Amino acid sequence: MSQLDIGWIGIGCLFGLLALRMSIGVALMIVSFVGIWFMLNLTAAFGIVSALPFNLIGDWSLTAIPMFLFMGFIAANTGMTSGAFDLLRLLLRRVPGGLASSAVGACAMFAAASGSSIATTAAMSRIAVPEMLKAGYRPSLATGVVAASGTLGSLIPPSILMVLYGIFTEQSIGKLFIAGIIPGVVSALIYMAMITIRCARNPELAPSANVMVDRSKLFRLVLSVWPFPVLVLGVLGGIFGGLFTPTEAGAVGASLALLVAIIRREATREALWLAIRQTVVATSSIFFLTIGAVMFTRFMGLSGVPQAMSDAMLAVSDNQIVIIIMIAALYVVLGMFIDSIGLMLLTLPALLPVLDAADVNMIWFGIITIKLLEIGLVTPPVGLNLYVLHSALSGRVRLGEIISGATWFVAMDLVTLALLIAFPVISLYLPSLMAG
Repeated sequence: MSQLDIGWIGIGCLFGLLALRMSIGVALMIVSFVGIWFMLNLTAAFGIVSALPFNLIGDWSLTAIPMFLFMGFIAANTGMTSGAFDLLRLLLRRVPGGLASSAVGACAMFAAASGSSIATTAAMSRIAVPEMLKAGYRPSLATGVVAASGTLGSLIPPSILMVLYGIFTEQSIGKLFIAGIIPGVVSALIYMAMITIRCARNPELAPSANVMVDRSKLFRLVLSVWPFPVLVLGVLGGIFGGLFTPTEAGAVGASLALLVAIIRREATREALWLAIRQTVVATSSIFFLTIGAVMFTRFMGLSGVPQAMSDAMLAVSDNQIVIIIMIAALYVVLGMFIDSIGLMLLTLPALLPVLDAADVNMIWFGIITIKLLEIGLVTPPVGLNLYVLHSALSGRVRLGEIISGATWFVAMDLVTLALLIAFPVISLYLPSLMAG
């Protein structure tokens, strides 16, 4: 049996284990270990198992992950998000579906203080959804908007997915962060435009809310959102200005979030302890999955499967757009069944040779990949944001209604995806300034 055959059998076994609902990290490790054993020998397999995890965890760039997670969990647990939603609901009070659009804007602002889509969704589900339901919004719209807008946490920097993508593809994490700003804003604006048009055509979706404007209250709300520009300027401004690296930016962001919480007198022992526990759990899960992905990358490299896939795809077409559309179709299908981090780390080892042969700009492809992974977060049966929202609301809204509401936003995500593919400048303009 050739090494290529072992590689293909390994991929088949991997998807079989995932179908049995085995943890992705464990499945990757088992398949990689057994596959390397068959291709080389048991000693080599044990050598890789013992060396790779140590070398990976020792990578300095990975320290950005727990720091950005800690920053996001501090922001979520100390109430930094409520002021943003309240301010936007006043500013958009005359716009059809203004509360829903306010939720989109608040998610985008919170995304700039969190590297996690799950954290963004969980935080906003407790603030925005009850207000929309109380105002008479249709439950599908009230929940769908938060489930979908929560995914902006992956696209608007800082982003855990971008950190992992940058490490695995050896791309500048700083450029990836900067590249995500315009696509993130475009995604939010497209969401808002769709909400406004739908609610204007069908007012029953979102009854007009009688919101009284109190100048003193408005002034207080404007002041209440000051943590967001501080965090954004502190983290992204420092990276763009070359003051520190993205890895160092994680520590800066976590320190700023902690300082802001102390100034706001919301850094209670309970909130900080909860943020620490959430960070430890999330970091452990990500690192465990990453170790499995690194082992799988080594297994794929030895088997020759990535090169075989590259040759097969290039035989169809060597056009960059055609190749990216084929990859996008693959991601949309697999995203229904595999979580975002697992999907990215699972597929990159096989796709990198294809992209390299087609001379695809990896910063551009990185933003497209993140957008595709966002779609997976709101597509059943595995769409994590859907279940996070359903759990946060304690079953107050049926899961079917949440999925129905999110479908409109998935359609808008496909529009955004088409724009990102057709116009690479949307993703590459700001990084080009940074490079200069």
